Amino acid sequence: MNLTQTKPDDTGIVAAINGDTKFTNRITAIGITNGTRFQTVKNDKRMPVLIYVRETLIALNRKDAEHLEVEVDKK
Repeated sequence: MNLTQTKPDDTGIVAAINGDTKFTNRITAIGITNGTRFQTVKNDKRMPVLIYVRETLIALNRKDAEHLEVEVDKK
């Protein structure tokens, strides 16, 4: 599933980063890499996706969030 499909309070890991080199470089520079743990804070339609990663709250636009494949922990 991609990051835009997660719900608030979902936790898991980033499984894959899909996109061109420019996107990959930008997203890894802010600390989002394969295997990174995340928690979805807010995910409203037509709004940025808020995630908590490496003790930092990050807002990703929906287009960028669609490029992040994640594995959500089972509840």
